[in-house]
Amino acid sequence: MAVVNNPILKGFNPDPSIIRVGDDYYIATSTFEWFPGVQIHHSKDLKNWQLIARPLNRLSQLDMKGNPDSCGVWAPCLSYDQGIFYLVYSNVRSFDGTWKDTPNYLVTTEDIRGAWSDPVFLNSSGFDASMYHDEDGRKWVTNMITDHRKNLFFGGIILQEYDAKQQKLKGPISSIFKGTDLGCTEAPHIYKRNGYYYLILAEGGTEYGHAVTMCRSKSIEGPYELHPNNPIFTAKDNPNHSLQKSGHADIVESANGDWYIVYLVGRPLSPKGRCTLGRETAIEQVQWADDDWLYPLTNSKLTRPKIAVPFKEHAFQKEEARDDFDAKELNISFQSLRVPITSDWANLGLRSGYMRLFGRESLSSLHKQSLLGRRVQHFNIEASLALEYSPTNFQQMAGLVCYYNTGHFYYLYKSSDFTGKENYLNIVACDNFKTSEPLAEPITLPINSNKVFLKLNFNKKALNFFYSLDEQNWNPIGPSLDGSILSDDYIQDAQNRYRPAFTGSFVGMCCQDLSGQNLHADFDWFEYKELEN
Repeated sequence: MAVVNNPILKGFNPDPSIIRVGDDYYIATSTFEWFPGVQIHHSKDLKNWQLIARPLNRLSQLDMKGNPDSCGVWAPCLSYDQGIFYLVYSNVRSFDGTWKDTPNYLVTTEDIRGAWSDPVFLNSSGFDASMYHDEDGRKWVTNMITDHRKNLFFGGIILQEYDAKQQKLKGPISSIFKGTDLGCTEAPHIYKRNGYYYLILAEGGTEYGHAVTMCRSKSIEGPYELHPNNPIFTAKDNPNHSLQKSGHADIVESANGDWYIVYLVGRPLSPKGRCTLGRETAIEQVQWADDDWLYPLTNSKLTRPKIAVPFKEHAFQKEEARDDFDAKELNISFQSLRVPITSDWANLGLRSGYMRLFGRESLSSLHKQSLLGRRVQHFNIEASLALEYSPTNFQQMAGLVCYYNTGHFYYLYKSSDFTGKENYLNIVACDNFKTSEPLAEPITLPINSNKVFLKLNFNKKALNFFYSLDEQNWNPIGPSLDGSILSDDYIQDAQNRYRPAFTGSFVGMCCQDLSGQNLHADFDWFEYKELEN
């Protein structure tokens, strides 16, 4: 018996899609503007999960250059049929406004850890597309449909058959479900059991009204009747519960016949407050009742912080806190923004034991940033790095960043005056796309101090920077900063504005050269570790 702690996938890992193949469980989650696209985690026991793949790793599969913040890869659906893994995903190109551009694609593979195919275009009528493999061999694609008329937006759920031989959708498009009074109907997944087709949906919006709803029909095209206890999971009426925003669900049957449901959750710092770790993935046990409806095992709509599963624990090797960049390939924890990680801007081989980043565009760019980041997955963390860098003017910068999107980040960086003779450290803060410099004056570095060590502590909402010249004596730099602005909730709700914000905070290393000379910075190591609360 293993005790599972929720969430099972910590940090920015929303929109889970789960499958079982033999004794192996796999979950795919959304990555939005971070490249490579889609995270796939593997488990043997539903408790311990290991990141094993990001299948969308080529431009032919995923071109996100220019995509706005929180667009890109939405709601992947992972499925398996007759020896083949299927992955359906959206590459959302625009979202902030009346019009939504939401092309949906399909890729396949026989090896989930290996290379995936080039994409097949499905449609662009809405997002959250998923594939269902019926018992008769037919395949169906369903998605929510966007409706721009009078800003209705959520236009219900549609269904169309997929022709695997022709690699395209065919036949009529059916509108199969309009949604419930909760509204914001999305994330459809179809299942079949005892002659019923079941439709599991996310409703109520992906914030604090989020919920898992369910309906069923004898025909895949409907009409669908509602679950008698909808929504089956939600925390919307329990603001003090530790796990909020429960929704966007998928179910799986274990090898011993038990059933489990996974869905996204958030862990706010206060009731209906800010979730600095983004939307995460949790798991609960469910059961089929005599009325052929699915219910929570505990008859509670709330997610338990701990659940027991009847499996022998299968732990994976723990990742080292420090990456010395001695490997031939970059650690899988790192991702880039919108574009592939290629040797022309991020190179492990030019200098042994170092990651070399060539300076490119600013942190506000939607096109070519030189930033490698990893998720913040714990409430109290320390991130640090060793930087060797010789800037020649003030337009050249490199350092340590804590990043949410192009309009919300904190950046401790090394730069130079216009002559290149005086190097310094400075901080730039970006809040609602407005930048400021929290230091009254930059910290002038000693002459010939090419190497500098940078560190940040991020404890719930307090973010503090430090620097050192010898890795032993650390000096605080700047005031304590409000890390809670690096959250969906702040970006969506502050000053009564709404902007798409669906990701999470990252820490990482980056380099800019706004002069266009592509001056490089060398990073000797990068370290991420959880601290005791």
